[in-house]
Amino acid sequence: MNYLPLFTALPLLGAFLIPLLSKIWERLSDIISNVITTLLLILSVYSLFLLPIFGKVYVYEIGKWAIKPIPLGIVFTFDNLSLLMVLVINLLSFACSLYSITYLDNYTARWKFWTLFLLMVAGLNGVAITGDLFNLFVFIEISAISSYALVAFGVEKEDLEASFKYQIIGEIAGLTILLAIALIYAKTSTLNMADIANTFAKESKGPLFWFIISLLTFGFLIKSALFPFHFWLPDAHSQAPAPISAMLSGIFIKVVGVYALSRLIFNIFGLNRLNASHYFNLLLILGIFSIVIAGFIALKQENYKRLLAYSTISQVGYIFVGLGLANFWSITGALSLIFAHALGKGLLFLTAGPVEKEAGSLDIHLLSNFKKRMSFYGIVYTLGALSLAGIPPFLGFFPKIFLILGAIKGKRFEVAIILGIFSLLTLAYLLKITNKVFTKKEGEEVKGVSSIVISFLFLVFLIFILGLFYLNYLEPNLISKATEAVISGVEYARLVLIK
Repeated sequence: MNYLPLFTALPLLGAFLIPLLSKIWERLSDIISNVITTLLLILSVYSLFLLPIFGKVYVYEIGKWAIKPIPLGIVFTFDNLSLLMVLVINLLSFACSLYSITYLDNYTARWKFWTLFLLMVAGLNGVAITGDLFNLFVFIEISAISSYALVAFGVEKEDLEASFKYQIIGEIAGLTILLAIALIYAKTSTLNMADIANTFAKESKGPLFWFIISLLTFGFLIKSALFPFHFWLPDAHSQAPAPISAMLSGIFIKVVGVYALSRLIFNIFGLNRLNASHYFNLLLILGIFSIVIAGFIALKQENYKRLLAYSTISQVGYIFVGLGLANFWSITGALSLIFAHALGKGLLFLTAGPVEKEAGSLDIHLLSNFKKRMSFYGIVYTLGALSLAGIPPFLGFFPKIFLILGAIKGKRFEVAIILGIFSLLTLAYLLKITNKVFTKKEGEEVKGVSSIVISFLFLVFLIFILGLFYLNYLEPNLISKATEAVISGVEYARLVLIK
């Protein structure tokens, strides 16, 4: 798996070439970006078959700097959890890049969009595969700074305001994380995550340890947009261009927030329900609040994308409930939901693009009086909504079942009831858009555009076919192995350092 650096090198190369080659022909940026996202998807799928040959973890030493006996060099570490995240990142990136070929006809300076888009993808892939704590921060910042600019890409007043708010809150989170990294380095004299895990495993969990955990948790909960750290998300996700809304909601907050925090608390600091029950109870409580409060707020929204943004906050709550319960079934549900939500919510945000182009608005009340029919977009949207609400046979059904099983396994029956009830609320507020926007029987039919239609069909195919083969293939070959990587805790360090 010596190709591992390509997950970051390819999009970085594309981001470098696009400003140069677009001077020859502007459309070259479309070609370069889509070729790169296609290659990244191929590498991700290839890794699904290749990783088992190398065992549970593959370690790539950058510059051939050996990590034994002293881990001086920077490494990429690729285990089943990294594989899951890389696959999700590049599936949605591929769909969004294909979609954007036509969508960007509404904008000028498409080469700037593609440059920023590829930088964001490079950062997200880097977060998923790095084994170095400072590099984790660097990749988070690469993706974050790119996303700030992309939110403001429309350069309207509301876009700039949303981006500015997002940037301020995002950098508060980033500085908090950086302070925690500085304290970790002062304590351990290393930035290799496996080596840090070994160092902390030999020491008692004193005040400094919990202060570091508090800083990291605060920073990554802001990045995850979990209640009550969610206030930046509705504006940012509703004002961004449709493919960026899909990326931010579908994978960005999962990778730089949920994944990064999970990797650190489970695999580096070795926390679990036995030695840190109070910490996981906090995650569980915040997750429940996020599900309930954001769910009710979403129900009252009258803006298409703002409703979807609050829905994302609620669904992130489900993921943190799974992490807070911290047993095999609940974490399986959380990781499955990361996958299902990326595809489903990405699809829903993408439908907002052609709807806004045709109607000139995303106000649900105005859209209900729009004279044209958008039957195809309505079918696509509804299928994605059914998956997110946990309706079989779609992919989103299984995460909710595993989360409920996890709650029952942990003897948190009240949590299981809340998860079941609010899945119905999810269906209610998502189908609100179907009922008010897409159920017209009269008027001219809006025709779909080729690249947009292909991206929609790709995502619909995935949420359907992966739902059908979830128990036979996806769960045993990917999700369960990623779950084992999480609950194995600091075993991660041993596997990395023996390579």
